Amino acid sequence: MSETRQQEKMPIVQHLVELRRALLRSVIAVLIFFLALFPFADGIYTFISAPIIQAIPDSNLIAIGVISPFLTPLKMSLVLAIYMAMPYLLYQLWMFAAPALYRHEKKLILPLVVSSTILFYTGLVFSFYVVFPVIFNFLSTVGPSSVDFAPDIQYYLDFIFKVSFAFGVAFEVPVATILLIMFGATTAERLKKNRAYIIIGSFALGMVLTPPDVISQILIAIPIWLLFEAGLFFSPFFKVRKKNKAPTSANNEPQSNDWNDEAHNAMMDEIENEMNNKVLDDDKDD
Repeated sequence: MSETRQQEKMPIVQHLVELRRALLRSVIAVLIFFLALFPFADGIYTFISAPIIQAIPDSNLIAIGVISPFLTPLKMSLVLAIYMAMPYLLYQLWMFAAPALYRHEKKLILPLVVSSTILFYTGLVFSFYVVFPVIFNFLSTVGPSSVDFAPDIQYYLDFIFKVSFAFGVAFEVPVATILLIMFGATTAERLKKNRAYIIIGSFALGMVLTPPDVISQILIAIPIWLLFEAGLFFSPFFKVRKKNKAPTSANNEPQSNDWNDEAHNAMMDEIENEMNNKVLDDDKDD
């Protein structure tokens, strides 16, 4: 029996068990990183607040909430733990999807995990060292001169993590493009024809993720566009999954699936046996 046939017979309960195992392992990995990072929350916070401190050196971040000084380092350590555990989380994701892949597709799990991790961290670094200085310099100059720019630490960290995560996901465009083409959801030719819409979508995404200035929008739109082009460039190196077709006989007549035939024949035999037994019972009664 082929590998694909075995995957079709895999019960839904087993899928749920595998999903539970993947989620449990992911939670444990995040918890380990969280326990390792929380004791260094003060130094990590100083490092993360560097972009805005450099933009407004004469100002300080404030804590408006009563428990913000406690919850903010806790939340910061948890989000950073997720970022640190991202390679393992991606590996668990691909391993959960592995039973649905063909043998040659399973060989791509490790390269995809490595490339996805590198692209995600590249997006984080790009947002921290390139985008955030531009954003905070812009925000510190647009307000009225009579207003002191002193952001709350909770809102600042929420903004930092939201935008950096968006950049990390946006930098996964090459992997997403290759997977869509490889699994037959679309083709490279179709994406090339719709290139104009994708470029417009990149700028629209930049408008949503960044403040309303042209420079910040360009800083995210152009990388997304270039990464999309990179995905198109490397897509021919990956084998496209062919759609399953019903096997044909020598007369070009479609043959039914063996598994379906077996199930159908077994059901018909059972019905026939029941009918025969009923006839015999009726004869005995007569």
